[in-house]
Amino acid sequence: MLVTVGRIGRAHGIKGEVGVDVRTDEPERRFADGSTVVTSARVPRTLTVASSRWHSGRLLVKFAEVPDRTAAEQLRNLVVQAEIDEDERPEDPDEYYDRELIGLAVRTTDGVEAGEVIDVVHLPSQDLLEIRRPAGHAVLVPLVDELVPELDVDKGYVVVADRPGLLDPEGAEVVPTEPGAD
Repeated sequence: MLVTVGRIGRAHGIKGEVGVDVRTDEPERRFADGSTVVTSARVPRTLTVASSRWHSGRLLVKFAEVPDRTAAEQLRNLVVQAEIDEDERPEDPDEYYDRELIGLAVRTTDGVEAGEVIDVVHLPSQDLLEIRRPAGHAVLVPLVDELVPELDVDKGYVVVADRPGLLDPEGAEVVPTEPGAD
């Protein structure tokens, strides 16, 4: 099974290194020397990591198949994926692969059925669960302890602490503004 582990950015230097926007909690494992990744190009390519290093907070990767800057520029903006075993789990028990979360039943802290997780959206500041509500529309819920106090992959559910407007955008509280307030 392929999982997304990063997106290739601009070339670095003249020897074929590229910056990688990391999309995995295990970059040292996914971009270890000798590991392979598959590109998202129209014609996917397998690339072998020759070396990787951190430079100014950015992961730089040299692929064996990329000899120079010109070849590195051809990879810009491609998503890279790693092959993982179907049964593999992250080392940290509080981390999950997207595929483990998609399909989980969602219920509120009151036990009310609230829908199903249909996607995980990764943002720079936090991850969001996309939840299809019973009425058919979808909402986004930040994957933080305050809003998702319980998540049990083995039992197939996630609990959401509903707040006004979170699961039902129409039910959001409207805060009146004072006249003349900017």
